[in-house]
Amino acid sequence: MSDTNEYPHFPSDCKSLLSKYLTKEVYTQLKDKTTPSGFTLDEAIASGVQNSDSGIGVYAGDIESYTTFSALFDPIIEEYHGFSKTDSHISNLNPNDLKAPNPDPENKYIVSTRIRVGRNIANLPLGPAISNEQRDNVENQVSQALNALEGSLKGKYYPLDGMSEEISQKLISDHFLFKAGDRFLEAAGLNRNWPKGRGIYHNDEKTFLVWVNEEDQLRIISMQKGGDIKEVFQRLTDAISKIEEKIEFSYSEHLGYITSCPTNLGTAMRASVHIKVPNLSKDYTRFEEITNKYHLQIRGINGEHSQSVGGIYDISNKRRLGVTEVQCVQDMYDGVVQLIKREKELEAK
Repeated sequence: MSDTNEYPHFPSDCKSLLSKYLTKEVYTQLKDKTTPSGFTLDEAIASGVQNSDSGIGVYAGDIESYTTFSALFDPIIEEYHGFSKTDSHISNLNPNDLKAPNPDPENKYIVSTRIRVGRNIANLPLGPAISNEQRDNVENQVSQALNALEGSLKGKYYPLDGMSEEISQKLISDHFLFKAGDRFLEAAGLNRNWPKGRGIYHNDEKTFLVWVNEEDQLRIISMQKGGDIKEVFQRLTDAISKIEEKIEFSYSEHLGYITSCPTNLGTAMRASVHIKVPNLSKDYTRFEEITNKYHLQIRGINGEHSQSVGGIYDISNKRRLGVTEVQCVQDMYDGVVQLIKREKELEAK
């Protein structure tokens, strides 16, 4: 749907939060408003209108989208995060506050650990509303900051535009390369002018990675084999503070770090492990009991909607907004300790 200023019709089986909260009244109230970067309601809801199987269905084009279209965004954020429009978000990226000795020093259960955050640059539109020129400017600014990193974060930036087949294959085999976004991101305007202005940075050890201008302007990722969760978090926070010396990130007292998808607001963090629990996964009710208690999500090893392979699952934090980064990682750590404990009990039987 383009900017037709007509109330959209959702199929009767549509379960998105957009279809739940975009009443005719709300649509009429917001349809003629635009944000300072010229972003409209029709653009914010385009993805959910075109894809009626969306879970959420809205994307912000800039930080102001969250206030200009608050009559739509507020109830969606409240339902998804359990976070009201009067709440404040508190950030804590201090690794010393995390209590997480390696829960699996023999590397028997945890295959790998990965913690990532999304970040966008202050005073610029987000991906759905950014101009080609602004996007190129982001790439320029970010790649310079990344190429200046030293020590264990030192590495190289690879632009997607004009990338050689050889480098492309190498990045694919390392599982580093990202492709143009799916139909949801396409409809939100996030694939425009692909692949220009996009790229990947990784350090020499391949434990630190930044995607530039994917769904968010920066997706900062720390990862390694095994279960030393604290080390992964420490590397991530070191990298964030180094990048912040050169780049100011978009942040609000209310919503925390600003992202285009409202599900990532707050910490914009996903802390995850790939963990092998073949016995526990046969008792899925018990498995879910543990993950629910620690606010964790179970996915297959290739992310959302994928299957497990060999009893290996991707376990990550569910909460992002209204909790600190340390709490997100602590939840994940505490839950993983319980999963391993239960798996060992089942092995003993």
